[in-house]
Amino acid sequence: MSDVFELFPTPVMRVEKLLSGAQVTALNQVLVPGATTQNHRSQALTHTAMLSASDRPELAQLHTLLAPHLKAFGKLLFGEPLTWHIKEMWVNVMETGGRQSVHNHANCFACGILYLSDVHPSSWTLFTRSLGGRDFVFANTNARAETGAFNADKWRSPQPEPGDLLLFPSYLLHEVPPNEGPRRITLAFNAIPERLDA
Repeated sequence: MSDVFELFPTPVMRVEKLLSGAQVTALNQVLVPGATTQNHRSQALTHTAMLSASDRPELAQLHTLLAPHLKAFGKLLFGEPLTWHIKEMWVNVMETGGRQSVHNHANCFACGILYLSDVHPSSWTLFTRSLGGRDFVFANTNARAETGAFNADKWRSPQPEPGDLLLFPSYLLHEVPPNEGPRRITLAFNAIPERLDA
């Protein structure tokens, strides 16, 4: 008898339909016009300034909706249900041809992406295995090799729908490949626990 199990897996939480269609529309109406800051790596990507829950009633309501999911996700990361705070949030508006380079978020513990539009398959969020570190590196990348959870270098998110949420650890590298479809709108945020007792 043999048994294969995961060792030290990385959690990614997907919450389908966190927001209704009406809530998505309301957020788009009040937030997208403020997405005027040009991304320095992609001319077809703009952002809002950093936002907080106290900026607008819609964001305060969103913070309330996110709280139980952050608590559940945080329990996966730290083993206990902690109180979480959203440090900052911002809206990304990506036009056709826009992209977002591989990056992580060093100033928090958890990150979230809330999808506020339909997303073309070309620009589904892509997660990348760490590019370096202390792990021994080995590969067998060829046409005969089957890619699976234990040997993949990249993982593509499931198809997101407007109102869906993804939560993941801040150290996880992620990117958005070139968008071949229409405008892609997301609200991203960084979160930290109230305390860690280590």
